[in-house]
Parts: sequence; C-alpha cells; structure tokens
Amino acid sequence: MSTIPPPAPIDRIVKRDGREVGYDRDRIATAIFKAAAAVGGSDRSTADELALKVERVLAQTYGEQSIPTVEDVQDVVEETLINEGHARTARAYIRYRTQRAEARAQRRTQGQYIDNVPYKKIYDVLCWNIDHGCDTVDGINRLIAAGEYPELVRAAEKRYDEEVALGAERMLERIPGIRIVIIAGPSSSGKTTTTIKASERLKAAGMALKAINVDHYFFDLEMHPKDEFGDYDYETPQALDLELINQHLAALLAGQTIKTPHYDFKSGKRTLDVHEMHLADNEIVLIDSLHGLYEAMTRSIPAAQKFRLYIETLGQVRTREGLFMRWADNRLMRRMIRDSWHRNLQPLQTLTHWHYVRRSELRNIIPFIDSVDYVVNSAMPHELPIMKDRLFRYFPEAMKNYQDDPKRQDAYIRAKRVHDLLEYLTPVTDDQPIPPTSLLREFIGGSQYEY
Repeated sequence: MSTIPPPAPIDRIVKRDGREVGYDRDRIATAIFKAAAAVGGSDRSTADELALKVERVLAQTYGEQSIPTVEDVQDVVEETLINEGHARTARAYIRYRTQRAEARAQRRTQGQYIDNVPYKKIYDVLCWNIDHGCDTVDGINRLIAAGEYPELVRAAEKRYDEEVALGAERMLERIPGIRIVIIAGPSSSGKTTTTIKASERLKAAGMALKAINVDHYFFDLEMHPKDEFGDYDYETPQALDLELINQHLAALLAGQTIKTPHYDFKSGKRTLDVHEMHLADNEIVLIDSLHGLYEAMTRSIPAAQKFRLYIETLGQVRTREGLFMRWADNRLMRRMIRDSWHRNLQPLQTLTHWHYVRRSELRNIIPFIDSVDYVVNSAMPHELPIMKDRLFRYFPEAMKNYQDDPKRQDAYIRAKRVHDLLEYLTPVTDDQPIPPTSLLREFIGGSQYEY
C-alpha cells in the first residue's frame, strides 16, 4: 500500500523587499502569543502548537518548489487561528497586522526619509562597510581570522572622527548666530563622546565652549512614573525638570550666572544649586541629551540660535540570513554593558527596561529627526565582536526566562534577535586595539575622557 510522504519542511520565506531569509517557526509562535496576550491569554505552549499547525499548512501548500512570502505566512496564521477556534486571538492578530501595514504606507509618503532617517546617509554607511569588508557577520569573521581587526578599528574610528569634525565645521559656519549646540540622539548612541569631540574641534577654531549636563536635571527617582512592573522610567522627558532647564538656558544667554543641580544615579537623588556656570561673550552652550530635539526642553531659546546635531547607530551589518542588525539592538548592547558598571544594573535588567527606551524614542526623538542640521553615524562594526565576548552568555538565559511570560515578549523577541545576530560572530576578548579616545570606551570603560 502506498503512503503519502510528509510535507516538505519550510526552509525559506520571501520578505516584502524581495529578499529570501531563513524560515523561523518561533517568530510565528511569538506573534501568536503576543496577539493572545493582548486579549488575556498566557499559554505559550498553545502558541507553539498553533505555529506548528501553521507550518504544516504552509508545507502542504507550497512544498519544495515554492517559497512563501511574509504575506502568505500571515494569511495562513489568520486562517489557522480561526479554524482552531481562537477567534479573539485572530482579531488581535489582524488588528496588529493592519496597524503595521498602515505604518509602512505612511513611511512611503515621507519622501526621502524612512522613519525620518535619510536614505543617502544609510546608503553611504552601507557602501563604507562593503568597501571595508565588514557589512556581514562572516565578513567581520574573515577580518578577525586574517589578523586585520586592528586595521578595521583604525578605519572605523577615523571615519567617525571625520564625521564629527565636519559637523563641527557646519557649526562654525553658523557662528555668531548660534548660541546653543544640541547634540541629540537615542539612548547609548554616543552623544557624550560626540559632544566632547565636537567641543575639541570648536575650541581648536578659537571658540570657548560650555557643556551643560542635562542628566543632572532629573527629578528624584521617586517622582518618576512607573509601569506595571514597578520600574522607574528615566526615558521620558517628563522625568527631567524642563522648566528649570529653560530658566537656566535663558539666564545663561542673558549673561547671568546659574548653579545647575547634581544627580546621583545610584541613590536616585538630586541636589539643587551645585555646579556654578556662566557664559562669556564668546562661549556657546553645548547640550548633550537624549531629548535634545524635544522642543519643550529649549522652548525659551529662538530656533535661529540653535544648531541641532543628531547621532544614531546607523550600522549596516547583515546576519548570515541577510537580515540587517537593528540600530536599537546595537544601542541596547552598549547600554547593557555600561549600565552594569555605571548604574549598578544587571544586563537583564537593562533588557527588560528597554521597552521604555524605545517607546520614548519613537515618541520624543524620531519625529524630530528631519529638522536637524547634521547627522553622525556612531555605529562601529568592530564593536560587535567585543559585545559578543561580553554579553552573549546573557541572551540564552533571557530567552529561557521570558519566552513564556506574556508581559515580557518584547524582551524575549529582542534577546532572540540579538542572540541570532551574535551566534556565529567570532568574539574578541582583547580590547587593546580600541583607542582611549574611542566612542566605544564610553560604554566598555577605559576612556581618556571624563564622563
């Protein structure tokens, strides 16, 4: 008696941009679990079973000769949820899918920007990486194996320094009109080091500079909002004393002397009237802040007197599956390392806190990028092997801890994505090739700058 062979396994799928990438059932299970959690579900094992049923339908439908698209997969997910009696979860999944489609359509109408980041800048970064053989995980591995890692470090550091120098030149072209330079960007993009380097360039041109540390304007930690986990939110601009910042900026530009506060991150307490500050006639205020583009932070200063520089990790490194590393994941790894020694937080605490970071960035930073005067890319392809050595061990633990927790799916998804990026990357244990002036030292320690 003849038997029907089992369906061929799904190996690849086609993304919306036409690229083929590896199929991953876990992504389907996680999407189903998130939809179920949105309507009160909490059973990860059911999501896993449904994802397997989706896979079987896909295999029966497409077999060995065809490769389903992302849209095909999502269609089958919807059909399976309904057929298996999970109508409420299906509605939540359809609603999420519709919202994502609307967001993509909106981005297509934004002209030269994707999420307010210019096409040309991204293209330039990708070309630089291709030219230097570091646009893929395997390419970076080859450089390490060939003993060329130190040369990659030198080239990337030189590129970043030159970008900052050009930004400083743009500032000088606007003097004497500008009175404040704002260096802004999302968390762990390298704002502080960029501020220092820009300051050095401006000083070399004869300008005296004064940096105001906005971090000292945090309210006491007990005044910060909390979420359902009881975590404090440092990432909202409302955690800062915006009114006092504006008062101090206006006073400085009027020639008055101020005393800025001092904030202790370990105790979560602020002390007022600590650091005295005054501007001479030829000095410019420098603001290095996560929320520097947030209008309410500097509303007391006319727009013509402000120069806005935006910094972001615009890295263009692809995994073995051809997927580009998320910029936010690059910054997450930086912050996991820095928080462990600077803010006394364990790496997994930073990971579970990251939903605050992204929410605030999308609300208070991203919408204003298209109004900046200059953009700097702070991504360093040579930092990824350093991150692999110092952080990789945490991600399997995070995946295990959070996979079945409906409230921690954001942390699980990020942990798995970073794990998959780093899994095949060769780690670099010795950070000696990283110079003491490197932006990376802001996060791993050993910088010659004082932060």
